[in-house]
Order: sequence, then C-alpha cells, then structure tokens
Amino acid sequence: MSRSVYITSPEGLSGKSSVAYGLLDLLRGRVGRVGVFRPVTETLEMVDPVVHLLLSHPAVDQPYNTTVGVSYHALHADFDAALSKIVDRYGGLTTRYDALVVVGSDYTDVTTGNEWYSNATIAANLGSPVVLVVHGRGRTPELIASTVDLACSELISEHAQPVAVVANRVNPDDVETVRALLTKTGLPVGVIPEIPLLSAPTVADLQRACGARLVRGNPEWLQRESMGLLVAAMSLPNVLTRLREDYTVIAPGDRSDLLPALILAHQSGTFPHLSAIVLTGGYMLSEPVAELIDGVQQDLPILITPGGTFETASTLAGVHGQLTAASRVKLETALRVFAASVDGDAILDAIDVAESDVVTPLMFQYRLIARARADRRHVVLPEGDDERILRAADSLLRLGVADLTLLGEESVVRARASAVGVDITGATIFSPKDPELVDRFAKEYTRLRAHKGMTEERAAEIVSDVSYFGTLMVHLGMADGMVSGAVHTTAHTIRPSFEIIKAAPGTAIVSSVFLMCLSDEVLVYGDCAVNPDPTAEQLADIAISSAGTAAQFGIVPRVAMLSYSTGSSGAGADVEKVALATDIVHAKRPDLLVEGPIQYDAAVDPEVAATKLPHSKVAGRATVLIFPDLNTGNNTYKAVQRSANAVAIGPVLQGLNKPVNDLSRGALVADIVNTVAITAIQAQGSSAVKGDQ
Repeated sequence: MSRSVYITSPEGLSGKSSVAYGLLDLLRGRVGRVGVFRPVTETLEMVDPVVHLLLSHPAVDQPYNTTVGVSYHALHADFDAALSKIVDRYGGLTTRYDALVVVGSDYTDVTTGNEWYSNATIAANLGSPVVLVVHGRGRTPELIASTVDLACSELISEHAQPVAVVANRVNPDDVETVRALLTKTGLPVGVIPEIPLLSAPTVADLQRACGARLVRGNPEWLQRESMGLLVAAMSLPNVLTRLREDYTVIAPGDRSDLLPALILAHQSGTFPHLSAIVLTGGYMLSEPVAELIDGVQQDLPILITPGGTFETASTLAGVHGQLTAASRVKLETALRVFAASVDGDAILDAIDVAESDVVTPLMFQYRLIARARADRRHVVLPEGDDERILRAADSLLRLGVADLTLLGEESVVRARASAVGVDITGATIFSPKDPELVDRFAKEYTRLRAHKGMTEERAAEIVSDVSYFGTLMVHLGMADGMVSGAVHTTAHTIRPSFEIIKAAPGTAIVSSVFLMCLSDEVLVYGDCAVNPDPTAEQLADIAISSAGTAAQFGIVPRVAMLSYSTGSSGAGADVEKVALATDIVHAKRPDLLVEGPIQYDAAVDPEVAATKLPHSKVAGRATVLIFPDLNTGNNTYKAVQRSANAVAIGPVLQGLNKPVNDLSRGALVADIVNTVAITAIQAQGSSAVKGDQ
C-alpha cells in the first residue's frame, strides 16, 4: 500500500497547486513511483489544470484518465455514491505507485458552502494525512495563525488528520513571526513568502487579454513573465527614468519617437531589460521606423492592439498569471522558494514516507540538486556565450543550485542571454581580458610554472584563455569549482587543472568516474575518460578515489576490480595487474569492501555471484566498478548507456585539490545542470576535508 498526502485549503486562491508541486518534487527524492489524484474536479469533459501541472513533473508517468475522481455535479447529485467512487479510484492507484499526491478542490463551485467539509471527509475516507495550506495575502500573522487553528480543529472534527501546515504568499517581513506562531501547533511548518513572479502574467497572457498581435520580436519571448506595466504617455526622458526590469511598456501607436528609443534602452545594458512593448490604437508601424528597427537584431516582442491607451492599461492591469506546465521560470522559482521555506524532511516523516532502497535516475538527480542547494558553492563557467551554458545558468540560478560566474565580455554575454530569452542577472560576468585579473593571474601562473621557465609576458597570453582563467579563479579561491567542455575539448578543459590545481595530497593520479543511473540503482564506473592504461598502482589509486566519490554522493562503496577472469580462474598479465591492484587497495584501505579480479556479471548479478564467489561481500552487489583500461571502460559505459537507457552523468574528475569537471561537447542543458550540482557537492567535500585538517 502506498503512502499519500492530501493537500487542501479552507479557501480559494491559497496557492496549494504550487505546494502540491513542491511536495511532489520532495517525494521523488525518496520514492521511485509518484502518482497524482484529484478526487473532485470541475468537469470531467475538460483537462484539470492542476492535474495537468502535476503530470508535467518529470517524476510522474501516469495517464490522465486515472488521475481524477468525480465532478462537482456528481458530488452534489449523490455524495455517498461519489465518495464511494472516489475511494475506489484512489484504491486502484495505491497498488501502482509508492506515493500519491492528492489535491483537494479549488473552490470554483459556487453552488454549495460545504466544500471545505467535503474535502475533510474525503481525506478521512482515503486515510490520507493532510497538509493544510492557508494564504497570507492581506493578513496579519495573528489572523493567519487563527485561520490555521480553526481549520485544524475542523479537520479533526471530521476525522481527518492534519500533519503539516503551510502558510503561502505571506508578506516577506512577516515570515519569521508567522513561523513562530504556527510552530505552536506542534506540526511541521512551512511559511512561503509572496513572490511577485509567481503571480505575474506572461506576455502571451497580456497579448490574449488585449487582443494584440505580434508584429516584431521573438515569439518565444511571449512566454516570458511581465513584472509590471508602464504607460509611456510622457516625454522620452521621463519614460526612461521609469523603466523597470521586465516591465511591459504601453505606448500610443502614433508616438514614433518612443519605439526606437525603447528598443535601444532595452539593448543598451545601462537600462533595465523589458518584457514587451504594446502599441495602442491599432496603428501600423510607419515605414521609416519599421525600416530602422528591422536593421537591428532584436528579440523584444512588439505588439499592436486596437484598443486605446487607457482601455489597454486598465485591461492589462487586471491580468494575473498562473502556475502552469509551460511556466518553466515560475516552476523553477517555486521549487527553490518551496525548498527554502518548508522543512521537507519533517513533512515527509510526518506523512510517513520511508526512503526507498530503489534509486531511480530522477531520484538521484533530485538529491544532487537538493544537496548542492543546501550548502551553495560558487562555480565558474568559462564558456559564457554558449546558448546551452546560458540556459543552464538561468535554471541553476532560479533553482538556487550554485552561485555562478560566467566568462566573456559582459556586453556580449548579456546580449546573447537576451537573444536566447534567459535571465542571468544573478550571475557575475568576468572578462578573461580584464587587465587587472590577467596581471594577477599571470604572476601566479609564473610562480607555479617557474620550474618550466615561464615568464610573465608569456603567462599573460596563457591565462587569457578561458580554461586557464577559470582554473586560476578556482585555484585562488575566487570560485569553488569549474565546469567547462561544452565547446572545448577535454584536454583543453582539464590540462590547466593538472598544471595549476594539481592532485590532492595522498592521491597519485587524477582520474574520472561516470555516475551510471540505471532504472533502479546508481553505479560508479571508473576510469572511463582519462587514463588509457593505468598500472596496478594507478588502478588501485583509481579504485580508492572512486570509492570516495561514491560515498560523497550517497552510494555505499562496494568495489569490483574488473577483469576477464574471476578469482583465480584465469591467468595472464592483464589479470595479474588487476590482482595486484586489488592487493594494494586491501593494504592501503583495509576498511573498503573490494573484490578482484572479477568479471562484470559476477560483480552485479547475485545469481552468477552465488556460483562464482559465494562468500564474497561484494560479488553480486558491487556499486563501484573499476575497469582495467580506458578502452574497456569507455566502451562499456557507452554500451550500457545506450542499451539499458541509463543516464550517464560525467565524466566526474576525482583526485584534484579542487573540483574541475568536463562536459561532453554534445551536452544538453540538463547535463550541464547536473554537472554543476556535482561540482558544487565536490566543493562541499573539499571544504569539509580542509576544515578537518
């Protein structure tokens, strides 16, 4: 029987859909299969928007027709029959999913005043513990607390069990006061501040509201949020002083002087970026103005609406945004704010969701993000003008995974980000040609490479290369780690780290692993990217480093030293190398569970292991697999990745004093996000080690 949580509110517009999305995201870190259920929906003929939102989460794989119970109409017609159907449909889901997120109704039903009690009764009959959500808009902390007390009492009177409470959309200045008051309930508490972005409309929302059409600009920008409105009915200097970040400017369509000036301000870098320009009155662009702006590369949407300026401004002022499956920016922001505002572990413990022994790729990636976010580190991304890097930076900043520095000329990087339609305002941008930094880095590089005859003049040329520049930032403590390789080769990315950061004390060789996310577990493969033909001593060092990397990412290290022979069944130089490496690991780290030589099938298959090595503590359950050479390792990881549809995260470099990681030149945005999270976690470990010394 799966566990479930019933998310409900005694009122409308509480923002419980964002809380449900946040809880769903929490659950994917603990269990393998998460399902969604909506007991009561407005109508069965149309897709429920909250269900659609939750089904868009990558952790959910569920047909829509299994997610809803009954309509309001059916509930009113015969409550007992409707309740029976709800319980029956819910029961059918409990055998398919490890956990269920159940979302109460939305208070769109105006035909009855008993909706709150219906939710309480349904929760009680499903046996689902309740997470209570109340809103804080326009409420004092005391009023929020009294609303919670009353709602909890009413739930209990209907035999429902409140296990946590979340106050949403609270005045940021009142958050700690509200938290202190709600803690008196004895329940786990979350207090989420009001975030204007989450209720901001998109440009597309504004376009629909005023019946406008797009005449210039990037259609993808229509999905960007508009954070406010400015009516440009004054002179140009006064308009410019009132511009704000991501505002939509409403301007009379016959003010031909405004349009070029607004576009220039948007692109200048000295004024805030805009979300759109809405021209009123239905006037087409005059030919000279159209010719002028067509000669400039720009993505800012320019919309024309037939309405007048006052009418348009009044209409657009009443438009509010929703959290939807298409709202990537809002979803990432909502997850970051939820994680920062809610004690997720306490809520999951209250729901009684035990952590699963199974680890799916999504669970593992969630845990990476959560761990990186818990102790934020600073990562430098040298390839600051690459579109994938910019898109990843946007997500990383919104999710709160790491603080970022991008390398490149600031005007170029920000213009590129603007063209791509991403927000990198939270990132620092350094030019690798910055004279002051180049001089500082050149002096340090000359010192480090003095034994090679390095001069400051030559060093100044070398450190202007983005890979050297980023590596020196890490070396000098200006960043905690570096991720590169989306554009550059592996050698270009990691060679500077060998020269500058160098191997950690006690480590003889820098190596790599891939974190192989299979359908139900994560394995560590090493070395599949760096060392072509390691000696026995180097192989032992790779095994020890890989075991440490596994432990750092929550994987219990059971090390298999792979060969074409298991135990003493074969002979030859290659087998002897692996046998010697195994002996070295035993001698250096007697605390590690290590088996070798061992074949791959005996390492991971319990049945094969029972035949070949029945008494081994590693055989059949190995988590760290060490390949004898690069040829074997690289081919194996790619074969498993393609044939088993595994997610391969890496290569993750290990053995350096500070973390530097390489990307594939075919890396996707998700790969970059994962690699930055891994680098941040490695930096956390590096700091912990230094703190212990």
